Amino acid sequence: MAMVEVAWHGRGGQGAKTASQFLGEAALDIGKYIQAFPEYGPERAGAPMKAFTRISDEPIYVHSSVTNPDVVIVIDPTLLLGAVDITDGLEDDGILLVNTDKSPADIRKETGFKHGKVGTVDATKIALETLKIPMPNMPMLGAFLKVNSIVSIDEVSDIVKAKFIKKLGEDKTRANIEGIKRAYIELKIG
Repeated sequence: MAMVEVAWHGRGGQGAKTASQFLGEAALDIGKYIQAFPEYGPERAGAPMKAFTRISDEPIYVHSSVTNPDVVIVIDPTLLLGAVDITDGLEDDGILLVNTDKSPADIRKETGFKHGKVGTVDATKIALETLKIPMPNMPMLGAFLKVNSIVSIDEVSDIVKAKFIKKLGEDKTRANIEGIKRAYIELKIG
C-alpha cells in the first residue's frame, strides 16, 4: 500500500483533530505507520483549521503538512464559500467528502473539482439525530471509511469505545458509533 494522506477541514471545536487522531490510532492498532496532527491558524473556537492523517505500511519520514492529499474531508460546509481553498493540492484522482445535504454534482459545480470522486453526506443531521448535538466529525469519519478500506468500522469503533467510554459514557459512545455507521451507509458518491 502506498501512503494515504488525508486533509480534514473544519472549524475549531468541530472535532477534526479528534477524527484525524481516531483514524490514525485505528490504523496503528492494525500495524500501520501513522501521523495525525492538527494545524491551527488563530486558535479560537470557530476559526478555520486543518488536521492531517498519514497512514502507510512503511515508516513515514515526511514531517510537514499534507500538501497533496488523497482524500479531503470537509466537516464544515461553510468553508466551501471561499474562506479556504479546500481542493488545493487534491490529486486529480482524489476524493472530496463534504458534510452537506447537497448532491455530489452540486458540490462538484461549487468547488470546480472536475476529476476524482465527490461524496456528500449530511453529517450534521446524523449527529443531531444520534448525539443530539451538531458534532459531525464522527459521521465524516464514517464517510471516509466508505471510500477507503484501510481500516474497518469495527477497528474505528474499538478506538471510539476506548477513548470515549470514560469521558462521555456508554450512551454517547454508542451514539458516536451509530453516527459513523449511518454516514458510511448514507454517503452519496458522484
